[in-house]
Amino acid sequence: MKTFDAPDITLVEAASAYAALGSEQRLALLRHLTRAGDDGMSIGTLGDATGISGANLTHHLKILTQAGLIKQVKQGRSIICAAADYATFKRLNDFLMAECCADLPEGHHHD
Repeated sequence: MKTFDAPDITLVEAASAYAALGSEQRLALLRHLTRAGDDGMSIGTLGDATGISGANLTHHLKILTQAGLIKQVKQGRSIICAAADYATFKRLNDFLMAECCADLPEGHHHD
């Protein structure tokens, strides 16, 4: 059986991050940023790619940033949005998987 380390995240932090993902638009933004890798994307490029723009884009990016899912970095006159450290995603996954099947009898666990 695969075991997972105890998550390095609190219930409050996990709830905040998962709540931030509860929007189709924010999930689309995060998917694009994740695909862009460590270099990230400018806000303009991200808006063009997702069809989200203006105040709506700014609002969603603020929520994702506050939840620790993305980082915004200023380079010159542009703001580059980079996907959060992938360790954040691992922490969220570990949070869910840490107690996977813990209450099942031995031998009934999922691998």
